[in-house]
Amino acid sequence: MPTIAVDKAALFEALGEEWVNLSFAAIIVLKLADHVLRTATRQKRLMSCALNSTARIRPYVSGAILRNIKFTQERYDSFIALQDKLHQNLARQRTLVAIGTHDLDTIKAPFTYEALPPEDIQFVPLNQTKSMNGAELMEFYKNDKHLSRYLPIIRSSPVYPVILDANRTVCSMPPIINSDHSKITLTTRNVFIDITATDRTKAEIVNRILVCMFSQYTSEPFTIEPIQISSPHNNESRRVPDLTPRHVTASLSYINACCGLELSPKDACDLLTRMAYKASPSPLDLGTLDILVPPTRADILHQADIMEDVAIAYGFNNLPRSFPDISITIAQPLAINKLSDIIRVEAAMAGWSEVMPLILCSHAENFAHLNRKDDGQTAVKLANPKTAEYQVVRNTLLPGLLKTLRENKHHTLPVKVFEVSDVAFKDMSLERKSRNERHFAAAFMGKSSGFEIVHGLMDHIMLMLKSAFITNEEGLKGKDVGEAAYWIHEVDDPTFFPGHAASIHLSIGGREQVIGVLGILHPTVLQNFDLRYPVSTLEMNVEVFL
Repeated sequence: MPTIAVDKAALFEALGEEWVNLSFAAIIVLKLADHVLRTATRQKRLMSCALNSTARIRPYVSGAILRNIKFTQERYDSFIALQDKLHQNLARQRTLVAIGTHDLDTIKAPFTYEALPPEDIQFVPLNQTKSMNGAELMEFYKNDKHLSRYLPIIRSSPVYPVILDANRTVCSMPPIINSDHSKITLTTRNVFIDITATDRTKAEIVNRILVCMFSQYTSEPFTIEPIQISSPHNNESRRVPDLTPRHVTASLSYINACCGLELSPKDACDLLTRMAYKASPSPLDLGTLDILVPPTRADILHQADIMEDVAIAYGFNNLPRSFPDISITIAQPLAINKLSDIIRVEAAMAGWSEVMPLILCSHAENFAHLNRKDDGQTAVKLANPKTAEYQVVRNTLLPGLLKTLRENKHHTLPVKVFEVSDVAFKDMSLERKSRNERHFAAAFMGKSSGFEIVHGLMDHIMLMLKSAFITNEEGLKGKDVGEAAYWIHEVDDPTFFPGHAASIHLSIGGREQVIGVLGILHPTVLQNFDLRYPVSTLEMNVEVFL
């Protein structure tokens, strides 16, 4: 569970309670439950907001109005800090969502959300005195330690998003900065909140959290004025924020089984009430709970989340110390992981050391250093690599093994290392456009090539895999490899020394396929990885056995 620090005096002043050690937990949950539910049931007033097409930059917009809010220095600081926290986590550094807050008395509704060329956007940025256009603003803030990190989000776009009031006064240029014209201060009484986003769901979540937490400071506590958003380009209209509690159901037997309890429907509902839910037994099934989730709880995705909150309200320390009576808590390995573990054990018992390099590598290490060419249809490439060292997701385990040998040249020869891990390939037939494949690879570096040693390791692994499947090793229910056969055939591969490489062929169930390659590395490959001794390698796909 996360640990947070709060101001004790401010907290109890907000709750209307005095400090009592023994009743602290009960006061917190009961008071918060009352406040959240009132927030969701009290909305009034309406304000129109027109939306023009900004689909090519940040397509979604949301917002709200807080009327007659009363700021103190502590509340103001908290208001700004909350926006920063939302920007950092849910908003993913403003890439998904950006929040703008404005003094409503300095601007005039209705507002428009548009995308304009940078030269057509002119305003005075927050806490500045000079008016700038969009391009000048980018140049001005490129060295700013706080805002410079957000500039790349829109800098390359031909248009920038901007929010304008009825007089065409710029309110903000999200996700970079607000206008100084509408900045909020301690004397601000009416706050207009604008939220722009590339993800509509995240935008509404951020909106609900923000208004629910600060509507308590309005003259009529927990009152929120929604706004009407109309989109002329697609004839859509909606009112935001939607604070209607979300309805979910949870199985009482599931909750009791996971927690080791025997709660009645009423007891479970009472515990959920303490956690800010509104819960009642279902009229259709007493074993099911009907639950209304408050608008601030976007983290509730499954009945497992409901079960966790019941356990928290009951008290983790009060739960019985017994093994949960529910089968879904009993884990078992995936077949591919069981197979990988068998290979690891056999390779380690044969005297080889396992290594675990990173799955990312440079484009050169994945292709040019191995004397291979990139056809553009194989490797999964990072769109925005931070360094040249991490540009692609590896589609072979060899770069990691060879870099490990390079960094351990001081070790006594021979050095024998192996890895069992995933590589990635482009696959346009899949929804995610890529797939993982489990490979086994080994590398031998010594004063001689060691080809026969790598060949021996391959023979040993093949023998043990056949034995594991024939004896029905626990967790393996793949293909029957009792009649399987494998052999090697000379192959011309630029990664290896000419005439010293072979492809590995496997036949299972009458189907023949090439599953890997072994050989002595070409001298240029050794030079590319700064290796001074001969190296023999083996790599093969192990998923074919499943």
